[in-house]
Amino acid sequence: MIALSVNDISLEYGTDVILDKINFSINEGDRLGVVGVNGAGKSTLLKIICGKTSPTGGNVYIGKGKSVAMLEQNAMLFSERSVFEEMLHAFPEQLSLEKRLSELEHEVAAGNDKVISEFTSSTERFRDIGGYEFRGRIKSMLARFGFPENMHDISVSSLSGGERTRLSLVRLLLVEPDILILDEPTNHLDTSTLEWLENHLRSYPKTLIIVSHDRYFLDVVATKMLEIEHTRSELYTGNYSAFAEKKAAARKALEHKYAEQQKEIARQEAYIEQQRRWNRERNIIAAESRLKALARMEKVDAPKSAPKNIRLSFGYSGASGNDVLIADGVSASYENKKIFSDISFLIKKNDRVVIIGPNGCGKSTLLKILGGKKRHDSGDFYFGSAVETAYYDQEIQNLSESNTVLEEIMGSQENMTYTIARTALASFLFFAEDMEKTVSVLSGGERARLALCKIILSKVNLLILDEPTNHLDIGSREALEEALLSFEGTIIAVSHDRYFIKKLATRIFDMSQVFFDWHDGYDSYLEYKANKKAEETEVQTSSVKNETANKTKYLENKKLQSDIRKNERIIEKSEAEINKLEEERQKLEEESSTSASANYVRLSEISARINEIEERINELFTAIEEAESFLNSIKKRGVKK
Repeated sequence: MIALSVNDISLEYGTDVILDKINFSINEGDRLGVVGVNGAGKSTLLKIICGKTSPTGGNVYIGKGKSVAMLEQNAMLFSERSVFEEMLHAFPEQLSLEKRLSELEHEVAAGNDKVISEFTSSTERFRDIGGYEFRGRIKSMLARFGFPENMHDISVSSLSGGERTRLSLVRLLLVEPDILILDEPTNHLDTSTLEWLENHLRSYPKTLIIVSHDRYFLDVVATKMLEIEHTRSELYTGNYSAFAEKKAAARKALEHKYAEQQKEIARQEAYIEQQRRWNRERNIIAAESRLKALARMEKVDAPKSAPKNIRLSFGYSGASGNDVLIADGVSASYENKKIFSDISFLIKKNDRVVIIGPNGCGKSTLLKILGGKKRHDSGDFYFGSAVETAYYDQEIQNLSESNTVLEEIMGSQENMTYTIARTALASFLFFAEDMEKTVSVLSGGERARLALCKIILSKVNLLILDEPTNHLDIGSREALEEALLSFEGTIIAVSHDRYFIKKLATRIFDMSQVFFDWHDGYDSYLEYKANKKAEETEVQTSSVKNETANKTKYLENKKLQSDIRKNERIIEKSEAEINKLEEERQKLEEESSTSASANYVRLSEISARINEIEERINELFTAIEEAESFLNSIKKRGVKK
């Protein structure tokens, strides 16, 4: 069943066409990834779908009764409520019904039978909408996104921007709308949280629309891809990798078809020209016939050029020494809180090191220390001979807000010429009118491109990069990756972009718990982690099995000891009872031969009792034999009492 249909959506601002007749539809349960260069109109399209922006043409159809909710890029919660209280407000029906049930419960307890029917139906409704689970769901989701219970009473307004963005995502995931729209949801998430989100969205029972530049994320989550290019859209089935392959194949086929048709047109035009030169009647007729055939030919449009991507090549200052960077026991803290301690490593020439780990583990702090932007508490680090560095800050704080784009580049290097500056800026998609913009009005993507432009104009042999793919679209990320792979020097980078890590890294520094240096690429590191996790699981399983076996053995032994004592008591009691019965029988036999010898009634009673005693003694001897047999078998098994 169709969940959403977009029909001929267009959007224009004056003479600028942003979107032109966008058409696509998705079914219930589809997970649609939306891609395109920065400024292609992806976020605008999402806002049109959820009704926040009005198109200049076309319409959006949403399935009857379907709820729609959107997380905008870098959306932040603004609230004076506590973290947990804010999440509770994602469940208005549950809260309202919970309050009413409490009132009804008091009335029923007071003897008001009139509300019993309402209490029963309300209880059933409360159970059906997850009333008994929603608080637990909130706690679980908050913990997953880095909000443990000791943060639940903190005011939302006191959280950082990144934390409030994550909290917005948590609230939306708790609501579970029928059509969930996420604009760059992977921002501000560390790798472990990102992996959890991937698994959560992959099993999301409803419809998803996601704008993301994270190719790995789109590969895992998306079942369909929508590309927006040159104001138009194209829908593909499959994840990002399937889309990229299909698009490349389609473009190649179109280029081939266009080239072949152009050859055929040129051949026909040459024939027509030749016939006209001969200028005989039959030649003119032949030329006219070919002209008509050309006019009827369905022309193949020339493939549009791919959207412009940044072009970059990092300047190289020449070879450094073999030992590029030595760290010895480096420690750092923030506001008296230890971030990391006693980190030591040696980075060699041409290493491409990527540092990974959860948010808050100190990755960016370490790079700030290495880039000279922050002092460390203890330990030391040394750069090797002839090492020239450049540092890229993910917060892009090394730009002057009041400068124009051109001024920022002109001031970045001595002896910088306007020609070099303008050429460099053009390669980063800053053209004439863009160069006069002040830094303060630039978008996040434009700032990232400007900061990278400054770095490529430096001649260095060590690049220190903190989240360099943030704010870049997929094409720009790929261009950056290719430039870094071609860079002849050494690279130290922090990144959550797993496509980037996989492509670039020759070494991994994992700061998740203790500092761990993996001397190989990302794929082998993931394999190592998977094997280690499997081993730990096996050890835990084995431990549980051993614990269970030990417990079973203990219980069996406990029961065995109980059975031994039981059988020993049977023998003891049986022997004691036999002795008493034999004494009684002896007395009865003496009585029958003396005082009762002439009393036939008493003799009959004595005879009957002696028979009972003998039957009981036989029973007791049987019980003793069985008990002794059990004890002998235990003795043979070597079981100690």
